[in-house]
Amino acid sequence: MEYNTLQKKLILPEYGRHVHMMVQYATQIKDRDQRNIAAQTIVGVMGSLMPHLRDAPDFKHKLWDHLFIISDFKLDIDAPYSPPAETEMADKPNMVPYPQSQIRQKHYGKILADMIREAGKLEDCPQRDSLIQLLATQMKKSYIAWNRSELNQEQIVQDILDISDGKIQMNPDLLQFIESTPVVKEPAFYPQQGKMKNKKRKPKY
Repeated sequence: MEYNTLQKKLILPEYGRHVHMMVQYATQIKDRDQRNIAAQTIVGVMGSLMPHLRDAPDFKHKLWDHLFIISDFKLDIDAPYSPPAETEMADKPNMVPYPQSQIRQKHYGKILADMIREAGKLEDCPQRDSLIQLLATQMKKSYIAWNRSELNQEQIVQDILDISDGKIQMNPDLLQFIESTPVVKEPAFYPQQGKMKNKKRKPKY
């Protein structure tokens, strides 16, 4: 038995090995008319394998381009579309820049830290206090979820102060809110175990 790992690597794996074998066979057909018929048949098979892309623009054009790519640009046929340039396929796309940011307390996340900084820029008002209370509650959830140690209220107060660059001062009401807000660590859920746990057993007769 020949394993796939021992065979030639697929150029477009989404079409499967059989389509690649069909394309390879089509490149070996000497008669041009028979080659054209074989290519049209292969394109039809490729389209049936990708039914979710039928509504996409230039669907047929993409299929013919993929046919040429799978054949390694060796298929000489009368296609309704010109084949893509082989040099374009060799060019590597530009690297997508990844946002680099230093997060001092990584367990809170970048978004929560940005929201704390924005809250520190607001003027004193009831809406600002409510926002800080919501952020403090979320910080407690993140702290419990990513730390094995017990919840340290003083650490959260200090983190709010550090992240906001000292703009959010802890008043007694806010500190009391943080201490009194109950937060329960949610256990990890495993789908397979959950299904087995909730599965009703059939009665034995």
